[in-house]
Amino acid sequence: MEAFSSIITSLENWIWGAPMLILLCGTHIFMTLRTGFIQKKTFTGIRLSVTKDPDSPGDVSQFQALTTALASTIGTGNIIGVGTAIYLGGPGAVLWCWLTGVFGIATKYSESLIAVKYRVQSADGRMQGGAMYALERGLNMKWLGILFAFFATFASFGIGNATQINAIAEVIENNINFIPTPRLGIGIIFGIITAVVILGGIKSIATVCEKLVPFMAVFYVLGCIIILGMNHDTLIPAIKTICTLAFKPGAVAGGLVGQGIMMAARYGIARGLFSNESGLGSAPLVASAAQTRNPVRQALVSATGTFWDTVVVCLMTGLVLVTTIMRDNGIDMSTIENGGQMTTAAFSQIPVLGPIILVIGIICFAYSTILGWSYYGERCAEYLFGKKALLPYKLLYIAVIVIAPVVALDLVWNIADILNAFMAIPNLVAVLALSGTIAKDTKYYLANLDEVDTTEIPVVDK
Repeated sequence: MEAFSSIITSLENWIWGAPMLILLCGTHIFMTLRTGFIQKKTFTGIRLSVTKDPDSPGDVSQFQALTTALASTIGTGNIIGVGTAIYLGGPGAVLWCWLTGVFGIATKYSESLIAVKYRVQSADGRMQGGAMYALERGLNMKWLGILFAFFATFASFGIGNATQINAIAEVIENNINFIPTPRLGIGIIFGIITAVVILGGIKSIATVCEKLVPFMAVFYVLGCIIILGMNHDTLIPAIKTICTLAFKPGAVAGGLVGQGIMMAARYGIARGLFSNESGLGSAPLVASAAQTRNPVRQALVSATGTFWDTVVVCLMTGLVLVTTIMRDNGIDMSTIENGGQMTTAAFSQIPVLGPIILVIGIICFAYSTILGWSYYGERCAEYLFGKKALLPYKLLYIAVIVIAPVVALDLVWNIADILNAFMAIPNLVAVLALSGTIAKDTKYYLANLDEVDTTEIPVVDK
C-alpha cells in the first residue's frame, strides 16, 4: 500500500505541474475574453436561476439543475479542501483558489452552453448532454467523448463519492463522540440513505437537492460570518497575509508558512477546481437536463454555481481558517499532520459554534455531493454502455459509499485529483475548439434572452 501510495502521489505531482495549471488558467482567461467578460452577467444568471421555464424541453427546472450542480460542487472541497490547500501551499493558496473561481465562471458558462446546445433526447424522453455529446456532435470526435465519459464514470467514485463519505466518517468520528459509530457502520447508514434517493432517478435527486442546498449554504455562510465577526481583529492582517504569501515565501503569526507562488498556485488552483469543477465538465451533465428556451440562459444559471461555490463559500472558509490560526490563542501548527486536521482544529477554536458549523457543514455538503455525482456518473455510464448499465452502476456506487470510510483519506484525495485532470482535458478541448460557436451564441442570445432556440433535438436509442 505504501508503494502504491507513493506512485499515486508522484503521478499527481506530475499531472498537476505547470502544464495543467497553464491549460486550466489559460482556458479560464481565454474564455473570459472570448465571452466578453461574461462574469458581469452573474447577477442576471442569479435572477434566471429562480425563473421557471416550464414550457421548454427538459427534465428538471433551471433552479433544480443549478441546485443539483451546486450539490455536487459545494462539498468537502469547500471546507477540508481549502484547509488542505492552506496546509500544503500556505495562506496564499486561498487567493489562487478564489481567482480560479472568478475566472472559472467563464469556463463553467462555456461548457454548460455547449452541453445544452448539443444535447440529445433518449427514446424514453430523457434529456442527455455533456462534453461527450459536444465532442461527438460539435467536433466529430466521438473517441474523445468516450474518453471523457470513461474518466468521468471513474471520477464519480472518487471526487463525488469516496472523498465525500470518507470526510463524513472522519468528522463524525472526531466530533460526535457521544454516539460511538464504527466507520463501516457510517458507510452502511449513508449507503442506505443514498440508495433511497438515487434509485429514483434525476427527479428524485433534484427534489432533494433543491431543498437541501439552499439550507446548507445559508447555514454555513451565516456561521462563517459570525466567526469572522468574532475574529475581526485578525481579519485585515489575514487578508494581507493571503495576498502577500500568494506570491512569495514567508511565515506569519500562528505558525502559518507560505512556500512561494508555485506551491500556493498549484494547491490553490487544484483545490479550486476540486471545489467549483469549472473546466471539469461535470455540471454540464445536469445543465443539459434543464428546462430552458435557449443554451445561453441555462449557461448563465450554471455559471452562478462557480460564483456561489468558490467566490463566496471557499473564500469564507479560507478567511475563517487563516483568521482563527492567526489569533493569539490559535492552534499549534506543529501538531497538525494534514489539511483535515487543521480545519477541525481551527473550527474547534470557536466555542460551541465552530464545531457545530463544521460537523453539519461537512455532513450536508458531502452528502449532497454524493447525490449529485451519482447522476453525473450514471449519465456517462449510460453513454458508454447504454441504459442497461444504470442499475449496475448505482449498485456499485452504493457499495463504494459503504467501504470508502475505511480507506486512507490522503490517498483518496490524490486519486481524485488525478481523475479530475484526466476528465478535464477532453472537456477543455471541447470548450476551446468550440469557442467560436460559444462566442457567436453568447453575442446573439444575450441580446435576445427570451428567444426560443428552435433547433431540433435529436432522439437517440441506446
